[in-house]
Amino acid sequence: MTDQDIPPTEAPITGNIREPSLVLINTGDGKGKSTAAFGTAMRAVARGWKVVVLQFLKSGDWSVGEEKIGRQIGIEWWALGDGFTWDSDDMDESQAVAQEAWASAREKIESGQYDLVVLDEVTYPINWGWVDVEEVVSSIQSRPEKVNVILTGRDAPDRLIEIADTVTEMTKIKHAFDRGVMARRGIDY
Repeated sequence: MTDQDIPPTEAPITGNIREPSLVLINTGDGKGKSTAAFGTAMRAVARGWKVVVLQFLKSGDWSVGEEKIGRQIGIEWWALGDGFTWDSDDMDESQAVAQEAWASAREKIESGQYDLVVLDEVTYPINWGWVDVEEVVSSIQSRPEKVNVILTGRDAPDRLIEIADTVTEMTKIKHAFDRGVMARRGIDY
């Protein structure tokens, strides 16, 4: 019998520190990074928070379920990417698009107008050197006191992990894509 097989008899240690805002990162090679961020965004809206989502890979041409419902419940939604890099006809243009997306994200963070800013798939342009990680770190660290930030994407850079309050790594155990199964509407987008 392991500790997992025994129900707890004592309450877990709870915190007594209140922070005005938090930085969360959802990373790893498993499914659910963006989904978890959008679930938190829904929770925030239900609490009366003003929320904005900025997507760094998905473009406005994509028809995704999370954007549709997000807009319906009052989330400000910006799909600012130009798609998968392997579909790009011009990587310099893709880099410029990512840099413009970051400029917009920085403005949203620094404005203080939002209680929650979700930077979906932001780790990719950072890791490709298209967006400077130190600039992202600086904007997050100097954000207005009430602005919470969630960053998603694989391979979160160590500098982001250092400044985050909560980091969750999604671990892939098995994925339908590994068998060649296409992304499914309602499950993957």
